[in-house]
Formats: sequence, C-alpha cells, structure tokens
Amino acid sequence: MNSLQIEQLKIIRNEITRFMMKYKFALDEIETKMEILKEEFQALHDYSPIEHTKSRLKTPESIMKKLIRKGGNISLSSIEEQIKDIAGLRITCSFISDIYKISEMLQNQSDLTVLDVKDYIQNPKPNGYQSLHLLVQVPVYFSDRVEKVCVEVQIRTIAMDFWASLEHKIFYKYNKSVPERLLEELKSAADTANALDRQMEQLHLEVQAIKDSHSDDSLLEDLKSIQINNRKYQLPAGLLEILND
Repeated sequence: MNSLQIEQLKIIRNEITRFMMKYKFALDEIETKMEILKEEFQALHDYSPIEHTKSRLKTPESIMKKLIRKGGNISLSSIEEQIKDIAGLRITCSFISDIYKISEMLQNQSDLTVLDVKDYIQNPKPNGYQSLHLLVQVPVYFSDRVEKVCVEVQIRTIAMDFWASLEHKIFYKYNKSVPERLLEELKSAADTANALDRQMEQLHLEVQAIKDSHSDDSLLEDLKSIQINNRKYQLPAGLLEILND
C-alpha cells in the first residue's frame, strides 16, 4: 500500500469516526436528560419511575449488514437516511404507568423532536413482544455546528425486558428457526408477564393509597427538610414562614 492509499484510508477512517461519534454524543445527551429526570423525580416524590437505563451503539459491521438488507447505497448519507436505530437507549421501569410518564416527560423536552411513536403495549406484536418505542432527534452541539441525530428509545417494564431478553436468546440459539411449540410457550409467557405487570401495578396503587391516608407527625417532620445528593438539609423555620405567607 503506497502513501497515497494510506492517506486516503486515513480520510475515510476519520469520516467514519466522526459519523459514529455524533451518535455516541446523542446517546450521552439523552442519558444525561434521563439522569436529571430521575434525580428530580426522586427528590420531589421520593420515588423514580426509572429503574435503570442501557445504551447501545450499533457496530459498523452491523450497520453495513442492515443497509445491505435494505438495499441501500453504500454511503454515509444513505446510512443516516435509512437506518434510524444506530443509537439506542433502553429505559426499564417498574410499572406500566411509569412507561407513559417517561414518554410524556421526554416528549415535553423542548429540544427533542419526536419523529415516531410505536406502542407495542396497547398493540403487542404477534409473538407477545411489548414495549413503547420512541424515535427522537437529539441536538448535538459541535464546535462549528449543531446536528440533529436520531436515537431510538425503548421503554419497558422489568417483566417486559426479561421476556424480550429470553426471546432474543432463544431465537439466537435456533438461528431464528424456532419450533412452533416454543413460539406458543413464548406467547404464553408474554401473557403471564403482562398479567404480573398489571397485578403489581394494582398492588402498588393500593399501598400508595394506604400510605397517603396515614398522615402523622413524622410526615410533617419530613416536609421540613430536603435531600439533595444523598445529603439532608433542614429548612429554616423563618424561610418556611415567609414562603407560607
């Protein structure tokens, strides 16, 4: 390989690096947003609808395979136009209602543009898969420009996530040729997971109702302090009186 070819390879490598980095930065941006929402909710409501998050960036090899399956031209512009899930964020919640709370919070972010919403909870896939998918554009601020980058956000409960993980492992093992009996078992397991989700949500609501009905002196004391970064701050009586007035 001569020096000209090496220089050309460097240029191509740098272009691909810049292309991939913008998706990584978009993930960083939206993960920061979710962390802020999680901390805010925890501080104000003593509860967070977000259990945990997991980000994923498709490899160049995986991107190429998907582009070829779609029959697209091999170019960075074609990849950007046809493949919208290069960057992905999975948000796991405890309850189904939490999924829609998080979706609403994201859609209320003024700098995010929601391009598409797919509700596989109200309309599960035939195999039983359930999740809420949002396709959002995230602004990424570079030194010389701003680019809007697509990120696919999947929001699901712990039970939905467990089922999806199991289903993926089974399909991987059988190379996507799964016996009919196992498909039926998977659909049955999805129905069971959904029933568990709804039962646990009902229990959660009942426990919350009991908690809300027991207002006592300890609750009053709790309201006289705030907690930030796991540190408790007592609120001055004078400040409370002024704000109350």
